Amino acid sequence: MVTVGTTSIEGRIAEELGVGERQVRAAVELLDGGSTVPFIARYRKEATGTLDDAQLRTLEERLRYLRELEERRAAVLESVRSQGKLDAALEASILAADSKARLEDIYLPFKPKRRTKAQIAREAGLEPLADGLLTDPSVEPAAAAAAFVDPDKGVADASAALDGARAILTERFGEDPDLIGELRERMWERGRLAARVREGKEEAGAKFADYFDFSQEFTGLPSHRVLAMFRGEKEEVLDLVLEPEGQEEAPAGGTPAGPTSYERAIARRFGIADRGRPADRWLAETVRWAWRTRILVRLGIDLRLRLRQAAEDEAVRVFAANLRDLLLAAPAGSRPTMGLDPGFRTGVKVAVVDATGKVAATDTIHPHVPQQKWDASLATLARLAREHRVELIAIGNGTASRETDRLAADLIAREPELGLTKVVVSEAGASVYSASAFASQELPELDVSLRGAVSIARRLQDPLAELVKIDPKSIGVGQYQHDLSEVKLSRSLDAVVEDCVNGVGVDVNTASAPLLGRVSGIGAGLAENIVAHRDAHGPFGSRTALKDVARLGPKAYEQCAGFLRVQGGADPLDASAVHPEAYPVVRRIVRSSGTDVAGLVGNTAVLRKLRPAEFVDDSFGLPTVTDILRELEKPGRDPRPAFRTAAFKEGVEKIGDLVAGMLLEGVVTNVAAFGAFVDVGVHQDGLVHVSAMSRTFVKDPRDVVKPGDIVRVKVLDVDIPRKRISLTLRLDDEVPAPGGGSAGGSGERRQGGRAPQPRQGRPGQGSPGGRGAQGGRGGDQRRGGGQPGRGGGQAGRGGRGPAPANDAMADALRRAGLLGPEGGGRR
Repeated sequence: MVTVGTTSIEGRIAEELGVGERQVRAAVELLDGGSTVPFIARYRKEATGTLDDAQLRTLEERLRYLRELEERRAAVLESVRSQGKLDAALEASILAADSKARLEDIYLPFKPKRRTKAQIAREAGLEPLADGLLTDPSVEPAAAAAAFVDPDKGVADASAALDGARAILTERFGEDPDLIGELRERMWERGRLAARVREGKEEAGAKFADYFDFSQEFTGLPSHRVLAMFRGEKEEVLDLVLEPEGQEEAPAGGTPAGPTSYERAIARRFGIADRGRPADRWLAETVRWAWRTRILVRLGIDLRLRLRQAAEDEAVRVFAANLRDLLLAAPAGSRPTMGLDPGFRTGVKVAVVDATGKVAATDTIHPHVPQQKWDASLATLARLAREHRVELIAIGNGTASRETDRLAADLIAREPELGLTKVVVSEAGASVYSASAFASQELPELDVSLRGAVSIARRLQDPLAELVKIDPKSIGVGQYQHDLSEVKLSRSLDAVVEDCVNGVGVDVNTASAPLLGRVSGIGAGLAENIVAHRDAHGPFGSRTALKDVARLGPKAYEQCAGFLRVQGGADPLDASAVHPEAYPVVRRIVRSSGTDVAGLVGNTAVLRKLRPAEFVDDSFGLPTVTDILRELEKPGRDPRPAFRTAAFKEGVEKIGDLVAGMLLEGVVTNVAAFGAFVDVGVHQDGLVHVSAMSRTFVKDPRDVVKPGDIVRVKVLDVDIPRKRISLTLRLDDEVPAPGGGSAGGSGERRQGGRAPQPRQGRPGQGSPGGRGAQGGRGGDQRRGGGQPGRGGGQAGRGGRGPAPANDAMADALRRAGLLGPEGGGRR
């Protein structure tokens, strides 16, 4: 059994998750055996003690980390052993290291490196001098050094000898693992990240204006600020400095009069104190030299990495959570749908798909400027709707969306007998899909521009089935995604897609290859084989028929069968989430109930009278039997919410129609760390700042709303020139007087309490407080921070927000008026 320190990997993970080691060990065995997280979570509950998919994902991630730690530990042990320096104490320390950082701290003194000043000094025989001065400070340094002068060894005089001794001690101090660990945590808890604009970069880097004069504690920095500042540094606009101590400890300016707390900690560690002895001052200067030239530099590198990793982890978490919400949005279902991809000059692209998503017709109309063929466009849409019995109209939310929405409303008003319902949907990623290789394969006869309309129609019918055709990173519900680790982001987003697809289930006879490829146990290759088999032999009549697919062996069948649905097959169970391996349990339930499978499925009256414990055996425990009975009651049930649409207010079609105090219904289009964007039907998203979401403190906006949610909002402020709309979810909020603050209110009502006043930086440089369209003096003005803009709940007066890192976030910010045409925030 592999151990981490004195605890096994399984034991450590069990402790972290708060579950039994047996549960973790079973899950690890299943993962190592090729089982997927969705399969284990759904069909191996007895083995894992009902660990859910979230716990299993965490387990999987920690297992990967701890195994990498063990590999590195083995390499370190071998390296030190080969140097002949591995004694029992050192080996025990290496074996006890419980993190990669701790392991590297221990290994540093033994790590092969280029020839250092300390090594040169040791080769010159100066280590006894360093040891002597450290252990007996009563010796006069210059006198002691005189005995080590040797020009043949490169030690020209006593001063050179002392320099060599100092280099040895500096390296020793800087490679003490316990000391470095202590100082790293001290700096993390007390230190700050400061940013200053580079001289002459004020104009070119205006989008980073929030950080021209900025400082905040490491522990209080939100992820978006960290990523914004690192990007500003990368673009050579900002200089970043890691300040080891807070303002209350740091000197007013210049060199501190006495040693810092860090220097005192180093001195204590090595028994150095100023008692008036001859070598005390030299040793104190050595401590200061070691701190400034070596230890502080190393800690700065470590904490930069820690800040970035923490910011990346949070940004990936937000992206993954938003993606999950988008994928699990309510499907409109199998209903003939017309997709409209809005545009002005190039016209509105039209695509009609039938109930199965197959393209039935396409066209292009020109109802808007410059051609303005309104009536002809209505006639075309009416004809297509009538011919193909269209029930829904899906309208992309990009350019000309509101105008096209008005066209659809006119069609509904003129042709009420058609019974049409219009819905505005997000078209994020539609252009990526249109130009993709899969779109070319799926819709070879269609022009790229028309494929977007098809995608818009299909994503209303089933968002999950359509969005899996697009690289998750291109769906664009994250922030600063291009600044994140590609591996970390892809792994997280792929896991979300896998969990969502398998949580909903897939119709094997209608699913596309990209959708099938996300099913447990099926990759891209097997998905193509399933589609090819389906095309050659017709629809699958049963799950068992999947075994005839090329390269779909017993293991793949075990992993995928329960998540694939066969509608209308010979066995009703094939349309349910009951795994084929559990069909014998159902047969026993059928015999006990005195009916057949068809009569049992959906028969709530009979099923609720059954006792799950009566059907437990050696292979299937109570959790599985309970799941089976629940599934039989509502076979193949979709866990996604029921479909409903937002009703945009009549007569409110552009930003100029909005009035402060107006109550509206809208759709949440994106959620960021600072609030949520809401489409209220005026082709300009409004921002509900996090401080305007609830009367109680909101740590994470996603605790309140998620992308796709339909919400009721109140207009607090409308700034037409700046195209900013301030909204609140608190419908009883008072509308501020003209010129006052909003969306977070004055500082006095920020999340139920008084906003902290800035300790540094220019007034109104809040995040997002200030005196902008969204804020009084409040918001969150910690040390003059800012996201998304300087001085205001929405970029504020005279400020700009840092540039977002992906097109969809940029579009959301731009639609909310927070981003100028070149990527910087609006002034």
